[in-house]
Amino acid sequence: MPVGVGNPTTQYSLLIDTGSSNTWVGAGTPYKSTSTSQGTGNTVNVSYGSGTMSGEEYTDTVTLNDNLVIQNQSIGVASSAQGFNDVDGILGVGPADLTQGTVSNTTEVPTVTDNLYQQGSIPADSLGIFYAPSSTTNVANGELNFGGPDSTKYTGALNYVPITSTSPASNYWGIDQSVTYGNNTSLLQTTAGIVDTGTTLFLLATDAFQAYQQAIGATLDQTTGLLTITTQQYARLQSMYFKIGGITYELTPNAQIWPRALNSVLGGQQGQVYLITSDLGSESGSGLDFINGFGWLQRFYSVFDSGNGQVGIATTPYTNAETN
Repeated sequence: MPVGVGNPTTQYSLLIDTGSSNTWVGAGTPYKSTSTSQGTGNTVNVSYGSGTMSGEEYTDTVTLNDNLVIQNQSIGVASSAQGFNDVDGILGVGPADLTQGTVSNTTEVPTVTDNLYQQGSIPADSLGIFYAPSSTTNVANGELNFGGPDSTKYTGALNYVPITSTSPASNYWGIDQSVTYGNNTSLLQTTAGIVDTGTTLFLLATDAFQAYQQAIGATLDQTTGLLTITTQQYARLQSMYFKIGGITYELTPNAQIWPRALNSVLGGQQGQVYLITSDLGSESGSGLDFINGFGWLQRFYSVFDSGNGQVGIATTPYTNAETN
């Protein structure tokens, strides 16, 4: 997402991440100090599942669009960033609690959503996120709606559930859900996990992942690290069902596969069928047993409501799309 920092603005390409809450720049395009830049003298250190950043804290003007301009937003300016080759940094829109311990001499850092609300730019401390499945790279395929949901982007009812009380999922946008493959194969009984735009795949606890792999007869591809199935197996693939807050959401067979037009991005083979469900790397019962990542979120509308401590889910016109 293009984000402007400073006045005049420098444009940065930032990854939208609901799984972290610090906003920072400098992994690619260098930070440019302007009249609105103020160094705080504090250091910033943030660790991610796929990388780290360290640097200094500044406050600056952050421009999301002409109507969403944040004054005195805390941002990290990276002196070192590992694992962020394709972006300039992160736009962190997770719960503010995740910033605890990341900035020296600071208890907690308000997120961009928090500050937009506090400064009167949006009506609620809430963020709606819409994605459409995409089969091409570097194409805008979504919408962030700061201030709440955009009713034109989802179908049916928008259902809210409270953030789970189970740790460590409770530190994130954590929810409780059960996961079933087909009509008869239970993968996870109701358990806690998180909803995370910053994770590409749908991740399941190791025992649930192995049950899924066995149920469909998939093999692990050594080149991509993903499960792969034959076209004949794909024709027999059944839906996955997610029960969240008493509502069941269907992830269709097409939604379970990586977009075949993008196989080369993974280093995969043309025409091969790869699956977006992958191994979380820990057994179920850890307090974080799944991650509904970007692949999952391309099929459902999501709302991250800081003001009320809840997550909203709805179907979209793309829930049953056959684009992959």
